[in-house]
Amino acid sequence: MASAQSSPRRGTHTGGQGSPVRRQAGGVSGHLLKIIRERVPSTQRHLAELLGVDITTMQGWESGRRPLSAISVGQFQTVRRRLLKCGADPELVVLLEAAGQADAVIAHALENPVPSRQSVEHHPLAQWVYTRAAAHMIAWALTGAPPAALPQAPPGTPRRRGPTPDSPLLPAAERQAAFSHLRRWAEEAERLGQDGALLRRQAVYLCSYDSAPDTHAWVGHMRKPMRFTFTSPLEWSDARSVATSLTRHGEQDVLWAFIDHGMRDDAGETANLNYWAYWLGLDPLPRADDGFMASRTSQQWDASALLRAMASRLDPGLACIDLNVHSVWALLAAHPALLTADSRLTADLAGRVRRLLDSDSVSSRARRELEQLNYGLRLTRA
Repeated sequence: MASAQSSPRRGTHTGGQGSPVRRQAGGVSGHLLKIIRERVPSTQRHLAELLGVDITTMQGWESGRRPLSAISVGQFQTVRRRLLKCGADPELVVLLEAAGQADAVIAHALENPVPSRQSVEHHPLAQWVYTRAAAHMIAWALTGAPPAALPQAPPGTPRRRGPTPDSPLLPAAERQAAFSHLRRWAEEAERLGQDGALLRRQAVYLCSYDSAPDTHAWVGHMRKPMRFTFTSPLEWSDARSVATSLTRHGEQDVLWAFIDHGMRDDAGETANLNYWAYWLGLDPLPRADDGFMASRTSQQWDASALLRAMASRLDPGLACIDLNVHSVWALLAAHPALLTADSRLTADLAGRVRRLLDSDSVSSRARRELEQLNYGLRLTRA
């Protein structure tokens, strides 16, 4: 494979000197805290009193000047417990940890523009496998698109007054600097081989959110040749991640090839379901690398919970719809009893399958799998 540095790109985002960009270091967690407060609803002063902090601390947290991630673990847990007692939405409170992880990645990106071999292993993206919640929190700051896990505001939530931002979106110069950092570190991790595999995979995935005109070409350049067999879960997870990243830029062929080759046997299907469970937050254990995906004995997730989570992924508007269809098909093939375990889930799944069959948003392979799903679902209702 040619060096990734030879790929076309729009130039160096951070300038020739590679100087760090300064920003508010807790912008994502601060914005999430603001949303939590507004949905209670409460004023800054009143919530500060309930949390046992002064108003300037509360303002600093929400603005990002004082990162929530900088407080002690004990204080962070106290803040979360008190937020719940104040009536905060638990689905929002639980996201504060992922928001702190996003702040750490973004701060590292803007403060460390130039990688070195010694510093690669200390990069936040090289430390553990990120879940969807954390990855989407990072993307929130890079694109402004709200995370999938962020619940909708309930009816009656007071509207903000004045020109307040509706997301933690970074200024344009900082977004460019962050994406430039991610590209550079992905390229450096590429040179380290297996030692840099996790950082490379996760950085390339995040780079696919970049709207720069050369992003599609750069991500494609980072793609390794598709194998008929994979020698390690690291190779497998990298191929899956790049294939899904390219669908964000309208390229489906690589994903179809991955479904054909990456899930052609039980080992590939196991890895895919393990990955989905972890990505969606159903595997409670933190993972230091991608090796867990290939293990049959380390499964920590509930199959019915995964099916409920995957059902919502059968959406014709999603770029990875073919992968989602195959994953639901494989999950039910491995756990056929799920078809009769929850009648409401089965009815919802049947409706989603029929809508997909009535659309033109899936490939011929996915359509065959949908027809098999539809047949099995009809039998359960007979």
